[in-house]
Amino acid sequence: MGYENFSIKLNRIIAMRIFCFALLVFLAFCLGGWGAESATIALVGDSTVESYQPDKTILRGWGQLLPEFLAPGTKVLNVAQSGRSTSTFPKENWQKVLDAHPLCVLIQFGHNDSHPKERPEATDAATDYRDNLRRYIREAREANIQPILVTPVCRRTFREDGTLKDNLAPYAESMKIVAEEMKVPVVDLHALSRTLLEKLGETGSESFTANRNLPKYQTDPTAKDGESKGGKSGDRTHFTETGAREMARLVAEALPIVEPSLAGILRQP
Repeated sequence: MGYENFSIKLNRIIAMRIFCFALLVFLAFCLGGWGAESATIALVGDSTVESYQPDKTILRGWGQLLPEFLAPGTKVLNVAQSGRSTSTFPKENWQKVLDAHPLCVLIQFGHNDSHPKERPEATDAATDYRDNLRRYIREAREANIQPILVTPVCRRTFREDGTLKDNLAPYAESMKIVAEEMKVPVVDLHALSRTLLEKLGETGSESFTANRNLPKYQTDPTAKDGESKGGKSGDRTHFTETGAREMARLVAEALPIVEPSLAGILRQP
């Protein structure tokens, strides 16, 4: 009888230790974040985010440079596409994200949403822009993907007093309203990029953007800064590798602040 009681107690101790070990592993997983070995981050957005072919253009999106700031093994699925808005982003691109089941999806729109209202990609910051963001958030969550909103990065267009001209502010504010409403992390790249650009100024940030009104997929090393065609100013929206890298750095530094579970997928200093 005594042996049977001892055996029962021993089995209970072993079972309890196994349970405690499993619990510790689970807590470490939840509190320590995701390891880079199995992590995939998806990116959705416009031309300021997308990946370009280096041999065909000088342009780069910040999503293209983001891997430089992520831990080895972290994968990036960048389906951002030029000229698209919350209303015209290709369904097939969004479906790629849902099918891939990434750890999270970073969503940045606003540049093309802000186009004149007669354009098909245009949305109103206070109405359909918000509705579209809610749909992306809802569908991502239904697929067990963590949505993270990214406010639209600033254009490098300066006033004479050194401050930025800014028609994207209504979209950045609307995105933050939706983020608060739906309890979604938000990287305020709009504010972060504005602070950086205004600190550096027109001259100090000159290398950040193309500054050339050339076809997007054309590289012309002879073009002069600010060269224009048809009376239009040079391109101060699309980034060079230098500018894209700095915007990617801002996003990477903000990610573990807005979503602590992502700390494990960032490259350590």
